[in-house]
Amino acid sequence: MNRIVRQMLQRLLGGERSVYELIYYQDSSLREFFELLNSLKNEGLIEVENGRVRITEKGKEIAERERVKYCGEVECDSCDGTGLAINPYFGEILKKYSEIAKNRPETIEIYDQGFISPEGVIRRVEFVYDRGDLNGRIFVVGDDDLFSIAASLTGMPEKVVVVDIDERLINFINSVAEEYSLNVEAFVYDVQQAFPDELKRKFDVFVTDPVETIPGLKLFLSRGVSTLKGVGGAGYFGITTLEASRKKWYEIQRMIHEMGFIITDLRRRFNIYPEDEKNFFRFQEKLPIVKHLKAKVDFNWYNSTLFRIEAVKEPKPLVEGEMIIDEKVYKDDESWATPY
Repeated sequence: MNRIVRQMLQRLLGGERSVYELIYYQDSSLREFFELLNSLKNEGLIEVENGRVRITEKGKEIAERERVKYCGEVECDSCDGTGLAINPYFGEILKKYSEIAKNRPETIEIYDQGFISPEGVIRRVEFVYDRGDLNGRIFVVGDDDLFSIAASLTGMPEKVVVVDIDERLINFINSVAEEYSLNVEAFVYDVQQAFPDELKRKFDVFVTDPVETIPGLKLFLSRGVSTLKGVGGAGYFGITTLEASRKKWYEIQRMIHEMGFIITDLRRRFNIYPEDEKNFFRFQEKLPIVKHLKAKVDFNWYNSTLFRIEAVKEPKPLVEGEMIIDEKVYKDDESWATPY
């Protein structure tokens, strides 16, 4: 039996589920999930109605034969399965950050924007802190999450510099930095353009949440890698399994190694993208997966894995100059959670 099928059936043995909850608790891409869902339905192992999924008697028989069981929840209740609780110090940062983030600009469909929960942002800051990477110069490539603000509220980074294509977001970050006297500076920049020389090899850490096409990943990671001073420099970024199949993950890891880095940490489902009136779920009727499932989103299903990479050789970006690829930056045949 396919491993992903086992994940789906063991979840359904615990009771009827939203189709979006089922997405959250399995590892395949959205396209693969949809194909498996239909296959299980056609084989009579599950029933799907109005966005709800239940296992059939035949499905239970197959599950028993394959020794598949539902054993209850296994994720940590206090840390949402991330391995990091928000302690009192970072809890105060969360309060300040949450108030600031309420006034953030709404996401724009054309830029494939989306942001993680406030708690997720603070846990990412905690993770960077725990790895000893929060005190130096940090470069952020695209900042839908306002990580720059959250990190700077701790008072630990020497400097945080942000680049983003969205002028509204840049203006918001700069205005918050001025109001709260934060050591943050933000500039409008499109990753397709040649990278400014004055930003190269000046930073200790880069942070990004790249788009998940191979050309887009190459651009975002290359721009971040370009900023690092040398060996020991680190990068943090999120990648899903929902819009990046295992074959794509292979290509991502190959790029990481080619640029002179090793992967030191992987945290699955570390970043959750909540239903929020300003977030990308506003465009749910334009998401391919929602169109295919014909069901309204009722679960915070979109999540990503947090990577930490570290340079063991001189960092070598795969893209140095201009690389114009337009829509291919944002969309490929796995982009089932990207508005069309």
